[in-house]
Amino acid sequence: MPDLYAHRWGSSGPLVLLVHGSFATGAEEWWAQRDLSEAGCRLVAVDRRGWGQSAVASGEDFVRDGEDIAALMEDGAHLVGHSYGALGTMMAAAARPEATLSLTLLEPPTWTLADEVSARAVAGAVRGLMEDVDLTDEEWVLHFLAAFGTTPSTLPVGMLDGLVPLVGLVRRARPPWGHDLPLTDLAAASFPKLVVSGGHHPGWDATCDVLAARIGASRVEIPGAGHEIQFVGTALNRVLLDLWEIDHPAGEPSTGR
Repeated sequence: MPDLYAHRWGSSGPLVLLVHGSFATGAEEWWAQRDLSEAGCRLVAVDRRGWGQSAVASGEDFVRDGEDIAALMEDGAHLVGHSYGALGTMMAAAARPEATLSLTLLEPPTWTLADEVSARAVAGAVRGLMEDVDLTDEEWVLHFLAAFGTTPSTLPVGMLDGLVPLVGLVRRARPPWGHDLPLTDLAAASFPKLVVSGGHHPGWDATCDVLAARIGASRVEIPGAGHEIQFVGTALNRVLLDLWEIDHPAGEPSTGR
């Protein structure tokens, strides 16, 4: 895949593809999962098109992401996707169910599936942003972060300034409600599925509840890092190892299977 750059940790074991969300790269978003390589996993954290060191894109596109991820799956891979990146992993898993060892989705933006008022509120806020042409990029990113449950004041110093030049890629994204997701195909697939929320917003929790029910997935809540669930590190890593039926490193307790 010459158009894509991937960060790789571990040289042996089952392949794990880690797919980041918006305003991030593979290395930035999945640093807390690098320890999974010590459990015998071969981790590949791809930079999606338009992000990091991968090819330039005019806007995010989860359909194209799905094609890219499917091409990276080799003969079999565990798929883990966060936020917008989770949409692409859903597409890839549906396209190559025979090569999908498991599918884990961390707060994918599938709010339109839920009737919960709080979920509709998140969907409405994001839809309004995607259609707003008057906000400056600086204003837009503040509203976007708030809608996704991130408080700008909690970000590291200077990080917000670094996000502003990237706003165009998100403003021009294929919206989550603009394409039918492969829910029926995923529900029919036999591989293990897991949907995870961060327990920080009722709209996200409701969204994850409905998605899990629609595709026949297990459902877990892992609080502590808001929408950026992967940053909790060990708590998520334990859940992933259990899903993959891989022994925990020495001294790490299992969460139970």
